Amino acid sequence: MDEKESSTDGMAQRIYLDNNATTPLELDVKEAITSALSKAWGNPSSSHTQGIEAKAIIEESRQYVAEMLGAKASDIIFNSGGTEGNNMILQTGVKYFHSNRHCINNGSMEKDHLPHFITSNLEHDAVKLVLEHFAEEGIASVTFVPASSKTGHVMVDDVIAAIRPSTCMISLMLANNETGIIQPVKEVFERVKQINTSRKSVPKILLHTDAAQAIGKIPVNVQDLGADYLTVVGHKFYGPRIGAIYVKDLGSGKEVPLYPMFYGGGQERNYRPGTENTAMIAGLGQASKLVTENIDKYNKHMQKIRDYLEERLKGEFGDGVCFNGRIGTSCRIPNTCNVSFLSVDCTGSEVLSNCKLVQASIGAACHSQNRPSPILLALDIEETVARRAIRLSVGRETTQEDIDKAVNDLKQAVKKIQNRNGGLSPQFVEY
Repeated sequence: MDEKESSTDGMAQRIYLDNNATTPLELDVKEAITSALSKAWGNPSSSHTQGIEAKAIIEESRQYVAEMLGAKASDIIFNSGGTEGNNMILQTGVKYFHSNRHCINNGSMEKDHLPHFITSNLEHDAVKLVLEHFAEEGIASVTFVPASSKTGHVMVDDVIAAIRPSTCMISLMLANNETGIIQPVKEVFERVKQINTSRKSVPKILLHTDAAQAIGKIPVNVQDLGADYLTVVGHKFYGPRIGAIYVKDLGSGKEVPLYPMFYGGGQERNYRPGTENTAMIAGLGQASKLVTENIDKYNKHMQKIRDYLEERLKGEFGDGVCFNGRIGTSCRIPNTCNVSFLSVDCTGSEVLSNCKLVQASIGAACHSQNRPSPILLALDIEETVARRAIRLSVGRETTQEDIDKAVNDLKQAVKKIQNRNGGLSPQFVEY
């Protein structure tokens, strides 16, 4: 975050490195929101001038979101954010399965009377907890495919091996929010599409990816991915805290359904009723437009700054740091550095609490700050290393000067803890 932005809250000297948790609003996004609040305050369902103007802004924004994803505007539904979007899509999977029960008569399916979902053990809680709830309540059965410690992501063959006759949906995040490692979503979806062509007596397997951490950092195209569903989260790419979902050929009568979670008015073609939040939709549209126009620039800048951050950390701490997202030859989104400070016997949150400038987190912002990251433990990273981890996620405005200040701040925090504890962690050498 630049100093002009941060000075508005009295913290001009802070170095914000928690962009995977949330991003500040771009100036153009703020202006789009403000303009809509003042000029398009009418009800979008009304037929008078104010209502028509509000409706036009919503449809223009829908087009911007679609263009960012390589989709059609008719495939986009606005909602409150990623959690709602993921819930809606996963619940659609359950209803889709039961709506096709009459097509399923073979013996193997009689034993698998519940819809079956496949996901990874790396998912955000907005997917993980929904599916765990389904399993606990007897709504569905779920396979959590373990990621490989050699790659940091699930292996394609392992996902394919988990498929059953009752499998109704596969949901895999596009990029992990803690390590930044990109999952092989495209490769999995390509394999499943081949399987779908041979599933004569059972419904096709639906394909969903939560793209919250990927959008705005790498190009995301639904045609290239082969996704049936995709989740968009505005506040991860400098937009407001609302979201959208992509549904392939929505309303065309083809094989990808969507079922509403709520019932009320006819907004969003009855899929998501409730009077639309015109101003926030305008902001999401503008944020999407900026991504479409500038994704290459954003990508290159963040990778340059993230790489500089890791170089500086290695130069200052040497063997006293471990980069948890650098696993094998796996690719990462360009802004994410997950690092453990090995030369102090304390948690990552304790290091951050001793920082004077750095604002970051130990992992997902919605997780407890007092336990090792379940994501790192799932990758077989030792608990002593996982509990020391910090996630540093740079942004569009992060500079090398910011990184220099941040590394110096982390260095003083580590030294302070070492002095308080009477020296180094016994397991590790001086950096």
